[in-house]
Amino acid sequence: MKFSEILLQNNVLEKKFTGRTSYEIAVLSNIMTNQLNPVLEYVARTNDVYAKCISGDYDNIIQDSEKYKDKNLMVIIWEAANIVDGLQYRAELFNEEETTLLINNVKNSIDLVLQSIKQTPAVVITKFSSAVFNNYFIKKNNFDRICQELNGYLEEKISANCLLLDIDKIFARISIDRSVDLRNFYSSKALYTIEFFNELSQMINPYILSISGKSKKALVFDCDNTLWNGIVGEDGPTGIRMSATDTKGVFYEEIQYIAKALAKQGILIGINSKNNEHDVKEIFDTHGDMHLKENEIAVKRVNWNDKVTNLREISKELNIGVDSIVFVDDSDFEINLVNQYLPEVKTIQVPKDTYRYAALLRKNLSVFFANSISAEDKGRAKMYKEQSQRLEERGSFQNLDEYLRSLELEMTLFTDNPNIAPRIAQLTQKTNQFNLTTKRYTEAEITGIINSPDHHVYAFGLKDKFGDFGITGIAIVHIQGEKAEFDSFLMSCRVLGRSVEKKFIQEIILHLKEESITRITASYKRTPKNDQVSNFYLEAGLTEVQKENDTASYEGMIDDVIKDDFSYIKMAYER
Repeated sequence: MKFSEILLQNNVLEKKFTGRTSYEIAVLSNIMTNQLNPVLEYVARTNDVYAKCISGDYDNIIQDSEKYKDKNLMVIIWEAANIVDGLQYRAELFNEEETTLLINNVKNSIDLVLQSIKQTPAVVITKFSSAVFNNYFIKKNNFDRICQELNGYLEEKISANCLLLDIDKIFARISIDRSVDLRNFYSSKALYTIEFFNELSQMINPYILSISGKSKKALVFDCDNTLWNGIVGEDGPTGIRMSATDTKGVFYEEIQYIAKALAKQGILIGINSKNNEHDVKEIFDTHGDMHLKENEIAVKRVNWNDKVTNLREISKELNIGVDSIVFVDDSDFEINLVNQYLPEVKTIQVPKDTYRYAALLRKNLSVFFANSISAEDKGRAKMYKEQSQRLEERGSFQNLDEYLRSLELEMTLFTDNPNIAPRIAQLTQKTNQFNLTTKRYTEAEITGIINSPDHHVYAFGLKDKFGDFGITGIAIVHIQGEKAEFDSFLMSCRVLGRSVEKKFIQEIILHLKEESITRITASYKRTPKNDQVSNFYLEAGLTEVQKENDTASYEGMIDDVIKDDFSYIKMAYER
C-alpha cells in the first residue's frame, strides 16, 4: 500500500474502535522515523488492536525513555550510523582507544535507557546494524566490530520486558535497496523507506498480539498430501512418502519437524483428516518415516465428517476459540469451505509447488509468537492426553462428588511469588474464557505489582492422580485500607468442573482475613468469550451494585464469600 492509502485506512479503522481504550506506543529513535507511526498503527489495527503511536524527539532516546516509560509499548530504533555523525565512514580511522571510548559511551547510554524502562510493560529494541553501509565489504571492519560488541552488550543486559529485533532479517527479505533511501538520510536523517517500516511493523506485530491475548494456539493439519505425500487410502502405508531421502517426501519430513518443534514450545498440534481412522493410526504407530509422534498430537478428528464440523469440535475439546486455530490443507475445496463457514480460522493451503511448502509455513509461524515458554507449555500435549483419561474415567462414576474425590486433587497456593511472574503474565495474555476482566499484563508489570505494597498476586497450581496441570489460575487483588478489590481473576478452562475456582477464592479470602480485610469489591467485563463466568461473583456471595453496558460491579462483606466444603482438595502453600 502507498503511504497515503495507509493514512486513509487508519482514519477508517479509527471509527471501528470508538469507545475502546487505545494501546499506546512510543517510538524513540536517533534518526527520523515519523512515517513508522501510521504504518505500525495500521498493522496493529487490522489485527483488532487499537494502536496509537507517538514519537519522541529526534536523537533524544535517553530522556524520552524516562518520559514515555508508562506507555504500553516502547519501540527504540538506535541507528548505528548516527551514534555519532558519520560513524559509518569515521569508524575506520578510529584507533583502539577512540573505539573503546565510543563503545563505552554508548554502553553507558544503554544502561541509562534500560534503567528507565525497567517497569515499562513491553519494549522492542532494534539491533545495531552495519549492513546498509558495509554490505559490499568482504572483511569485517571497525564499524562491524562496534555494532557486534554493542549487540552483545544489549543481549547481556536487557530484561524480560525487552525484545531485540534483528533488522538484518528485513534487509535479507526485501533487500537493502528497497529498505533505505540514502538521499533522505543525507538530507534529513530519514534513512528507511515505507516498505522497510511495513516489514518492521510486521515483525513487531506478533509481540503486540501476544501481549493482547490474540496469538494463535493450535496448528491443525490434514494428513494426505499435507503431512505426507500421497493418499494413504489409495497408495497404502508403503506408498506414501515423507522421508528426506525421497525427492517427493523431503518437504513433508521438514513440515513434520516444524510441527514437532512447535509442539515442544506448547503449540497444540491437531489432525483433521477425511480418512479411515485405522489407516492413519497405522501410519503413526508403525511407519518408520513418521517423525511426528502420537504423543505430540493433542487432538484428532479422523473421520468422514466435513472439516468445518471437525474444527468446531476440536475448538470445543481444546477449550479454545476457533479464532485460535490455524488449519493446513492441500485441498482448494476444504480451504474455501473453512474460509466461508469459519472465517475466524486462519488457513494455509499447501502450495502446488511443494518445495515452497516449508517456507510458506515458516512465514506464518509468527502468529504463534510467545515471548517466553513455560513448563506448562512444554507439557501441553501430555496434559490433553491426561484429560482424555479423566473424561474416560468420569463415565464410570454416577456421582460427581465421588468422581472429584477419586481424582486426588492437590492445589498449591502461591502468594506474591516473583519466580512465577512469567507464567502469571502468560496466563493474563492467553486466557479468554474464564477471565473476569481480561486485563493483559506483561512480565514486567506483574513483577511490579508483586513488589507493590498495596497489592497481592495469587496463583494456584493443580495436579491429580493423572498428572500435573501446572499453574493454571491467578488473581490480582488491590488492597485499599480494610477493602480488597479484585483487579483480575482468571483460570485455564482445562481445570473447569472441579470447583477449584471456588476453592481458590476461598483460600484468598482466608489470607485477606489475616490482614484485617473486611470488605470485597470486584468487577466483571463481558467479552465475546467470557459469558460463562458472568455470574461468578454472584455465586461467590457478592452483591451486584452497578451494571452498565458490558460491565458489572460487585461488593460484599468478606465473611459472606464462599463457605462450601472442598475437603476433597488437598492444600499446599508457597509464599
